[in-house]
Amino acid sequence: MTKRRSSRYLPMKLILLITSLLLLGCSPAHEPAAPAKVKNIILLIGDGMGPAQFGLLETYARRAPNSIYGERPTAVSQLMQQGKTLLSDTGPHNALVVDSACSATQLAIGEASGSEMIGLNARGDRVETVLQQAKRLGKATGLVSDTRITHATPASFAAHQTHRRFENAIATDLLHSGVDVMLSGGLRYFLPDNPALISPQQQKNIVAAGLPVQSKRTDSRNLLTVAQQQGYQLAFNREQLQTVDTFPVLGLFASSALPDALLENSQPQRTQPSLTEMTEAALNLLSQHEQGFFLMVEGGQIDWAGHNNDAGGLLHELLRFDETIQVVVNWAEKRNDTLVILTADHETGGFGFSYSAADIPAPTTLPGVAFAGQEFAPNFNFGELSLLDRLYNQQQSFYTLWAEASRNGEHGKPTPASLINAVNNSMDFRITEEQAQRILRRSPNRFYRAGHSDLSAQEFPHIHDFSAFYVYGDDVHLNLLARELAAQQNVVWSTGTHTASPVPVIVAGPDYALEQFSGFMTHAQVGALMKQLLH
Repeated sequence: MTKRRSSRYLPMKLILLITSLLLLGCSPAHEPAAPAKVKNIILLIGDGMGPAQFGLLETYARRAPNSIYGERPTAVSQLMQQGKTLLSDTGPHNALVVDSACSATQLAIGEASGSEMIGLNARGDRVETVLQQAKRLGKATGLVSDTRITHATPASFAAHQTHRRFENAIATDLLHSGVDVMLSGGLRYFLPDNPALISPQQQKNIVAAGLPVQSKRTDSRNLLTVAQQQGYQLAFNREQLQTVDTFPVLGLFASSALPDALLENSQPQRTQPSLTEMTEAALNLLSQHEQGFFLMVEGGQIDWAGHNNDAGGLLHELLRFDETIQVVVNWAEKRNDTLVILTADHETGGFGFSYSAADIPAPTTLPGVAFAGQEFAPNFNFGELSLLDRLYNQQQSFYTLWAEASRNGEHGKPTPASLINAVNNSMDFRITEEQAQRILRRSPNRFYRAGHSDLSAQEFPHIHDFSAFYVYGDDVHLNLLARELAAQQNVVWSTGTHTASPVPVIVAGPDYALEQFSGFMTHAQVGALMKQLLH
């Protein structure tokens, strides 16, 4: 009897024991912790900085005989060592090649967008951006750019407009979104069309910063006053920015864009803060906020040098941006709550070093036994490393030297002589009278469109091939200058606009966050991940 009772009840005891263990195992005390979300996101966008531009920076840093880096790695390569690198397709919803507005919008909203849209998805709907999400979650927010705060890239994170050209409306949107720290150029979009509506104190501070009191608005709204009513402190130069110790702050340090890297380097007594200084100020202000922050920093003039096919200017813009990236790397490297993402919105110019039939080097003797009795004689000019130093030696961007040639020319336009002087005094490469004449040649605009912002001129600089890809009016003269310098620089450019080349995405931060980034992504997917991770 006893044995039968035992055999009958023993399974019940086992069942109860197993059940209790299972229940214990499922109790909240033993559940794995939920994956931690990142507290801060810092997004670095090198506008126009495709794979070849990343390559130019690294090649200069590592291989230029007189590299300013010495044995020090670039900030970009430091970030690569700390995290992971992948590629992203930047293309719009229904086209191959993207512009800055659409690409930045896709990063900002995490959805596909259309060409030249700001903060809208491909349907044309307004979508909350990652910056606006951060604001809603109680985090601090910031935008920094060396272009204009109303320009396509910064605008895409805090504005919603059908076209990037609506910069007056974008300025209003930026204030409506309540971005806590905005540091850039673009003052002219915040000033009313009637100077009498600018307060005496505002005028005093603007003039003290050496800025013109000029407006691009077509209404009487003084957005500086609107900003002050919302609690913003205003800053118009480096000195005024240094006095700011809390946010919100609106820093507008140029009427339009800030100086390019070469111009900045030539002005040690400049009054405007550099991109690096603006980024340092933004980090110092935003990091005071206990709930974390979202910050976007744009190196925007990499793109402009690419549009102009200005190889020396491009190198200096990359160096300026790398200096800024270093500030972020230093700030974030010991933190486990911050995600840093470095990418580009697209590639600009189709830049590349190339070998050529010009200036084939003379044969040389090598000590190796394989060359006993014969000389080392490559068939082509593969480009000497000293070219990297010669590109670095450029003193003025194409924009600045063209302005100089125009001032010293006739009727406000360059002559062959004034252009030769400006070019030959600005770099290690020279042009001749014949080349100057080709650069200055003009012809009827084959793509004329009345009222078009870029194609309405009856005449254009003369491009004899691929002319449809050189669209920016008189700036095309700069592309022609680049062509004349190409053989000397071993540099080729495929376009004056953008290409559809995939761009690198470098991410560093907590392991959980890094695990989410893998494979060949799209910018919309990168943006969606940012929004998913920021809580």
